[in-house]
Amino acid sequence: MKVLMISRDRKIGDRNSEVAMRIASYGKFVEELYIIVFSKGGFQDQHFNNIFLYATNSRSKWFYIFDAYRIAKRVIRQHHLEVRNSLITCQDPFETGAVGYFLKRKFHIPLQLQIHVDFLHPYFKKDSFFDRMRVLMARFLLPHADGVRVVHRRIAESLKAKSYRLKSEPIILPIFIDIEKIRSTIPSFDLHQKYHEYNFIILMVSRLVLPQKNITLAIKSMSEVIKRHPKTLLLIVGDGPARNYLESMIKDYGLEDNIKIERWTNNVVSYYKTTDLFLLTSHYEGYGMTLVEAAAAGCNILSTDVGIAHDILPEENIFDMDSIRDLEEKLLKAIKGELLPSNPLKFITKENYLQRYKESWQNCL
Repeated sequence: MKVLMISRDRKIGDRNSEVAMRIASYGKFVEELYIIVFSKGGFQDQHFNNIFLYATNSRSKWFYIFDAYRIAKRVIRQHHLEVRNSLITCQDPFETGAVGYFLKRKFHIPLQLQIHVDFLHPYFKKDSFFDRMRVLMARFLLPHADGVRVVHRRIAESLKAKSYRLKSEPIILPIFIDIEKIRSTIPSFDLHQKYHEYNFIILMVSRLVLPQKNITLAIKSMSEVIKRHPKTLLLIVGDGPARNYLESMIKDYGLEDNIKIERWTNNVVSYYKTTDLFLLTSHYEGYGMTLVEAAAAGCNILSTDVGIAHDILPEENIFDMDSIRDLEEKLLKAIKGELLPSNPLKFITKENYLQRYKESWQNCL
């Protein structure tokens, strides 16, 4: 089987990233894997083993679909991807899905659409005009897919509730997280040594995007928390377009001494294992990888009711995403040591996961 993947994730180009390692695993059960990544430059085409990586290197995001389609046509023709032995898989039912749809129409190759975000959550449409358009795109594109993969049952249930006419039942398959690896990893540093002046450290690991990640709620809540516990630190680890805005907000609230932002790192396990609390404030998620990672590392966790939160957390550890007061109260409980531990994690081996992933592709043929 030959697979053509259309993706937004530029971390695929970093061979040390978890994303690149997952992709390398997928390459083991296909004849050839071709990946086209939406990119605005600074991204080199790569080839390792049977995996071929292409970047659109577009002039702007408005050319992503056109450029990806142009590259994909060349790949399909040069490498002889055919109906009988090939599959197109797209990271979302939006822009990457549109590329897959046009390729399916032209070459009749089976199409799989993946859904990694809960786009039917009411907050998704509130984010921007473009997200409202993406909901309409998904409504059109999903019925044309030969297979749909979702990362959590919530999304499958939402599709059913909204009467999406799919060709087959969606396959529920989360992103693989090596829980045993996280559990066995020895931290390379201790946050309490790095930030020794603080008694309690709250950690957030997140892309810095607004309003989805709702990080402003965490910042606002710290004003009340530090009145009672002045030696509390909120540490945010991540990168994204909202970084400057968040730094400015922290300064406006006079919280520079109690809120720090660090750049993204591949060594997040050391952060999880040496913090006092992991916090997630998102309006919506598809699965919530950081929740699973934090739970595997043994963190105390506070979260909004998104993704997998209700599967792994007791009700007392879930707060109202619209209520600063609710978050403040639960942060104060956490500092007092009154939070409940997360529920035991359910997981499958990497071998079983890859087998299910392979089957999700084969079922589309």
